[in-house]
Amino acid sequence: MYDFIPDNPYILLTPGPLSTSKGVRNALLRDWCTWDADYNEEIVQNIRRRLVQLATARTEDYTAVLMQGSGSFGVEATLGTAVPECGKVLILSNGAYGQRMVKMAEVLRLNHTVLSYLETETPKPEDMVALLAQDGDITHVAFVHCETTTGILNPLEALSKAVKAAGKTLIVDSMSSFGGIPMDVNELGIDFLISSSNKCIQGVPGFAFVIAKREQLQLCEGNARSLCLDLYDQWREMDQTGKWRYTSPTHVVRAFYQALDELEAEGGVAARYARYCANQALLVKGMAARGFEPLLPEHLQSPIITSFLYPWPDFDFGVFYRQMKAKGFVLYPGKISQADTFRVGNIGHVFPENIQKLLDAALP
Repeated sequence: MYDFIPDNPYILLTPGPLSTSKGVRNALLRDWCTWDADYNEEIVQNIRRRLVQLATARTEDYTAVLMQGSGSFGVEATLGTAVPECGKVLILSNGAYGQRMVKMAEVLRLNHTVLSYLETETPKPEDMVALLAQDGDITHVAFVHCETTTGILNPLEALSKAVKAAGKTLIVDSMSSFGGIPMDVNELGIDFLISSSNKCIQGVPGFAFVIAKREQLQLCEGNARSLCLDLYDQWREMDQTGKWRYTSPTHVVRAFYQALDELEAEGGVAARYARYCANQALLVKGMAARGFEPLLPEHLQSPIITSFLYPWPDFDFGVFYRQMKAKGFVLYPGKISQADTFRVGNIGHVFPENIQKLLDAALP
């Protein structure tokens, strides 16, 4: 199944951009016109429908909006459009991407408050419930599902249930989990879910997308703090004409269409999740045998990316990185303040046989 060929010098074991299939790369080779129906109707609108179908069985209540830029552009567009001037957003943060949400709120001058946790612990629903009861001005809650700072998987179901019980609008950064971990946004009560083209659906970088509950998006007219990142206006344009408001990343969009085809051919999200879990389990077991212990306990670990502690006091990640790259594997540096770590991604067009080759190449 694995078709990695010598046109790439190494496998990307990162949380995105990630290693893609030959089919996805080949899909980048044709030019497209942003005004033609064969692009807007047959590709863009098709992608929007398929994203909603991946997100929920209750497709009539949701829509998908595509937004130029990286995943962070989608997060900022959602925060800046969904939270009205009279609103207030509670941000739960236990890593760099939660903190990026906080920074966005500051730059956008959103009324906001933050519940912060250590990078190795998950947000506690009971803390959030207490704060929501105390602060009646809070209208929205935002958090990251899989925080790739560490690879920790936050308790999506418990947090979502608590947010909806409190009657608040829910925004979830599902950048590194959508398409790779089974979920239903309607069952969870998610109002806005954000992800991007270069994560678990295994496309290439270039656009973000937002799965939004229609009735919530309809309330957002006039809220946006940005012209280009106006999620509501982007949605209205796509619904009315099929086009993006401004130039779309045509090659990236077509490659994403191919990536969706390949996701379906693999067996859908459940099959991809099983592969990612198999990759991660093999990785952790094999790395432990070589002296590398994971940062997180198993019950907090996602199948997306794994953080490993430095195995000995004089371990030099820079040297290790260069050694592994020379053998065909690109790893990821650590990103936390509490410990010296590095990270290995388990997603992308990567299979257990590739993980085994990584383990064979790792230091004994």
